[in-house]
Amino acid sequence: MAKGISLHIGLNRVDPAHYEGWDGTLNACEADAHDMQALAKAGGFNPMPLLLTERATTKAVGLAIKKAARNLAKGDIFFLTYSGHGGQVRDTNGDEKDDRMDETWVLFDRQLVDDELYALWGGFKTGVPTLALWDTCHGGSVVRMAPPPMISGGPRARLMPRAVCEKVEAAHQALYREVQAAHPGAEQARVKASVLLISGCMDNQTSLDGEHNGAFTEMLLKVWSRGKFRGNYKRFRETIVSRMPASQSPNYFAVGARNRLFEGQRPFTI
Repeated sequence: MAKGISLHIGLNRVDPAHYEGWDGTLNACEADAHDMQALAKAGGFNPMPLLLTERATTKAVGLAIKKAARNLAKGDIFFLTYSGHGGQVRDTNGDEKDDRMDETWVLFDRQLVDDELYALWGGFKTGVPTLALWDTCHGGSVVRMAPPPMISGGPRARLMPRAVCEKVEAAHQALYREVQAAHPGAEQARVKASVLLISGCMDNQTSLDGEHNGAFTEMLLKVWSRGKFRGNYKRFRETIVSRMPASQSPNYFAVGARNRLFEGQRPFTI
């Protein structure tokens, strides 16, 4: 019988000791993680311990994903959610041909570089689909083109400001170069599993925080409506997009082996 494992990550702040005095305060990322864990549990997934703020370190996230990869076999499913800031560091291993930048999750102790994530996806066996929902700003163009991360009188964007990105990278250049050197060409490596990503916004947009949930997570939960939604993953994403402002359009793309059967299922089906 197929099984599902889920992991939910949410950071309402980060360690200013690494981020050069910036703590990245957000309101709703921990609540996102709690609510997505509840959704996963209701769907029959076995949730791993929540990784919230101080517990959401690069080591803890990496170990949790590796554990899931070891414990899942063909036909099983991994469900991952991340709510927090997105960031960037300059690409130094040559796998980013378009903008020469690596995208990151802004975890508590340091940034998790996308090269590391691709290497983690590579640890899953063939036939193990992964569903990843990211309520964050990400993508090569977002840091350069996005409006300032603090909107006057409104919610914050889940985006590490460009000035902070540059300051952090300068202060910890050796660390990030070491990470990239340890994962050369990770984005070009063949991912045996099927990874389906539905993210909070397009590359040239920002994912907004909120009072209880992020804007993307809030609408996702409304559309899901405690399991009343009927349709496949593409229809799920399209319905979310139709109910969100044009300034934030959730993205949809696949990594690794394309799995049409998985994409055609009702969301969160084991």
